[in-house]
Amino acid sequence: MKKIGVSLLAAVLGGAIAVGGYKFFENKQLNNMTFEEQQKVYYASNPTGAAISSTGNPDFTQAAAAVSPGVVHIKVSVTTRANQRGGGGSGSPFDMFEEFFGMPQQRRGQAQPRQAQASGSGVIISTDGYIVTNNHVVEDADKIEVQLTDNRTYEAKVIGRDPNFDLALIKVNATNLPMVKLGNSDDVQVGEWVLAVGYPLGLQSTVTAGIVSAKGRRIGILDEPSQQRGFGQGGQPEQMVSTAIESFIQTDAVINKGNSGGALVNARGELIGINSAIASPTGTYAGYGFAIPISLAKKVLDDFKEFGSVKRGYVGFTFTEMNDAARKELGIDDVRGLYVSSVVKGGGAEAAGIKKNDIITKVDGKVIYSSPDLQERVARLRPGDKVTLTYKRDGKEKDVTVTLKGEEVNKAAASDEGSSASATQIFNKLGASFIPATDARKKELGITSGVVVTDVRRGGVFEYFGVERGLVITEVNGKTVNNVDDVESALASTKRNIVRIKGVPQRGSTVELNVPIEY
Repeated sequence: MKKIGVSLLAAVLGGAIAVGGYKFFENKQLNNMTFEEQQKVYYASNPTGAAISSTGNPDFTQAAAAVSPGVVHIKVSVTTRANQRGGGGSGSPFDMFEEFFGMPQQRRGQAQPRQAQASGSGVIISTDGYIVTNNHVVEDADKIEVQLTDNRTYEAKVIGRDPNFDLALIKVNATNLPMVKLGNSDDVQVGEWVLAVGYPLGLQSTVTAGIVSAKGRRIGILDEPSQQRGFGQGGQPEQMVSTAIESFIQTDAVINKGNSGGALVNARGELIGINSAIASPTGTYAGYGFAIPISLAKKVLDDFKEFGSVKRGYVGFTFTEMNDAARKELGIDDVRGLYVSSVVKGGGAEAAGIKKNDIITKVDGKVIYSSPDLQERVARLRPGDKVTLTYKRDGKEKDVTVTLKGEEVNKAAASDEGSSASATQIFNKLGASFIPATDARKKELGITSGVVVTDVRRGGVFEYFGVERGLVITEVNGKTVNNVDDVESALASTKRNIVRIKGVPQRGSTVELNVPIEY
């Protein structure tokens, strides 16, 4: 009997030691895992019941109950200074962003710095205090305070943020926090039920319901010059501009200012997006909300945790979307894909054999309909990763594997081209994309040179002066232009911040503009 008791005691002690050793090993390993891997370990040990499906008569009570404790109220203190832009008045492109997360407007001419308060939302993605929110919620914050639904309050620090993705990762010093389960936004379907959870209009935790209205939306909000974010990649050299990534999930779930950084979840309570923007003429809900897909955000957040910044890989070419103007001027019938405007010297595309005038039709076997299809896929990768691109040349398609390069290649290419910083800034501020005018178009207009304006982006100088797509520009600063390189070269000779542009809207008529560039 005594021997049995000793054996039993030894077995219990052995089991306890094994469990303790496992827990020690588990905690040590967690620090080296991605957020998604950490959550899989957690939910494997803490299984939850499946939420009710969104088909038929939807019941969101389980999803709302599971998600709400993991969505937090973020309050920030911001020091505003004289002439610091904080709104720009009614109708400014900045208003939509500012009104969304509740930043008070800063009036021009204030001589003394003052403290302003702003607020938004955030989503807890790990039990040890990591929280995802929008970059624009915390980018100017002097102090960040996080409040949970149970009124616990913590001060947070920024781990990493990036305006090109409008994402930020912050952390509070706490343990055993409620978190929201990461989902897969790639599986989201248009028409699927979703919930938006956040802290709108100064209210406490609020849940609204709607459906997914569209995917892969690009609305240009991250390209606003008033926020110094550049104009994205389309038709411009990627080494010279801020490469904002937009591939939003569009929803009609009600979201308002204060929801920014909050959760967009499916009917199972899984996080599929981070609410980031609304389209509204008034600054309040008008039926259109936009969220950053979580499948893109996962990579960015893991980069923040590991490196403190985003490690981006670049394909190494500039492009123009195949809109009506581009197809007409290029004389091609392709309605899908991206037209390669130029190839970065020393970049991955050049090494893979991609050339100017190629049309990129697929990425990893998936058809490209617009720029977000390519940009979002590439944005999930790091330098050294590979991506398969399908391009069309002379009517034939070919697959190539492109090894993504880091920013150093782009910077070197920019240096080799000798493009001045002022020329780059001016090019960005024009807010336009160009392609060479075809011989047929030049003959039609009776000209011998020219580039066609294929895109005019919101907030740029061209939009302000009413320059429309399809205009053929023949001269910039007195120099003839036939391609994007000619435009950039001519901009380098800009004097007194005035760009002189000559265009031909139709045969026999010309238009001349003296465009001031403000910094």
